[in-house]
Amino acid sequence: MDMTPQQLTTVLASFQTLKERSPFYAKKFEGIDLRDVKTLEDFRKLPFTDKGDLREAYPLGLAAVPEEKIVRIHSSSGTTGTPVIIPYTKKDIEDWAIQFARCYQYAGVTPRDRVQITPGYGLWTAGIGFQAGVERLGAMAVPLGPGNTDKQLQMMMDMKSTVLCATSSYALLLAEEIERRGIGDKICLRKGIIGSERWGEKMRARIAGELGVELYDIYGLTEVYGPGIGINCRADSAMHIWSDYVYLEIVDPKTGEPVPDGQTGEIVLTTLQKEGAPLVRFRTHDLSRIVPGPCECGSPHPRIDIITGRTDDMVKVKGVNMFPAQIEEVIAFTDGTSSEYQVMIDHMMGHDIMTVFFETEATGEDREAVERNLEAIFKAKIGMTPIAKGVPVGDLPRSEKKTRRIFDNRY
Repeated sequence: MDMTPQQLTTVLASFQTLKERSPFYAKKFEGIDLRDVKTLEDFRKLPFTDKGDLREAYPLGLAAVPEEKIVRIHSSSGTTGTPVIIPYTKKDIEDWAIQFARCYQYAGVTPRDRVQITPGYGLWTAGIGFQAGVERLGAMAVPLGPGNTDKQLQMMMDMKSTVLCATSSYALLLAEEIERRGIGDKICLRKGIIGSERWGEKMRARIAGELGVELYDIYGLTEVYGPGIGINCRADSAMHIWSDYVYLEIVDPKTGEPVPDGQTGEIVLTTLQKEGAPLVRFRTHDLSRIVPGPCECGSPHPRIDIITGRTDDMVKVKGVNMFPAQIEEVIAFTDGTSSEYQVMIDHMMGHDIMTVFFETEATGEDREAVERNLEAIFKAKIGMTPIAKGVPVGDLPRSEKKTRRIFDNRY
C-alpha cells in the first residue's frame, strides 16, 4: 500500500542520519546515498532486510544509539543457531506500551478489567509486553507467565480475571481443563487476547465457546517491538496495524514486488519511530493481505487479514505445495472433526507418505467414514490424498506455548 505523506516524511527524515547512527545500515546500504531517496518508488528500490542479516549483527550490532541509551534487550524465539538480539531505548519501551494499550482499547478492555497474562517472560517479548500495555491502560495485571495450569485456574477464579492473554494452544488447554473440572460457573472471563501462532476457525470456535469469550488476534514480532503492533477491532476480524509506528507493505514472496491491495503476499515492515534498532523493509515471512476499504469502527489504521501462514511453513509432498492454513481449512470443512490435528510426513520405499491425525468424537464405522471424507476433501482442495487417522478428543498433545503440528521426517 502507498505511504501516507506523514509516513514518507518520517522515513526520509530518519534516512538523513541512519547510516551515521547505525553501523548495521552503513554496511547494509553501502554504495547507496539514502539522501537520494525522495519518493515511495525510490524507497521500494532499497534492498530488503531479513532475519539472516540481523543474526550477523549479534550481539549488539543492530544498535543505532550509544550503548548508554539501551535500557533493555529482547531476543526472538523459535529458531536455532545464532539468536537475534534487539536493543530497546526508554522511548522504545514507552512506545511499545502505548501501542499495546491501544490494542487493549480496540478489544474493549477497560481499566476495570483484570488481565491474566500467561505468555512467557524474559528474553521473549510476550509476557512483559502484555503487562506493560495493561499497566499503561490502567487495568489490573495478573502476571502468572506460562505453565502451572492448576495455579492458573485457581488464580483465574480467585482474582475473577476478565481477560485472558495466551497462545491459542494454551487457551485451548485451559478451556478443556475448565470444562473437564466443571468450573465454568466460577470463571469470569469475557475476552481473550490471543497471539504468537496462527489458529484455524474450528480452534477459534472451540476456545470462544468453551471459555465464553470474545476473541482478538494480536500481531507483532520481536524484531518490531514485539506483540502489540496491531489487533483486530470489535467490528471486524482483520487486524489494524498501527501506521504511526510501522509502515506496512505486502509483496510477492518470490519477486519482492508489491502486490495489489486484497491479494495475499508477504508482510514487510519498516519502523517509523524505533530508536534502538530501526528496521527498513524487514521481511517477516508472514503471509496475509491488506483488507481494502475503511473499517466500520472508523479507525484510520490499515488492516491485514488473519495470518494464513509463513513462507517458510510450506511443505511439498508428492509434488504438491501446501501450507498449514490449507490443512486447517480441510479440517474445518470436514464434518465430525475437532480442531486439533497433527501431520507426519515420511519417506518409505521411495515414496512420500503423509498421515493426517485428527481428533474426533466418532467411533467405529462412523470414524472410518470421517477419515475417508477427510481424504476426499483433502484431495479436492489441495491436490493429493493423505492417510487420515482419527483419534479420540484429547489424544493429540497440548502445549503451554506454541503447538507444533507438522513433522517432516524425510530429512
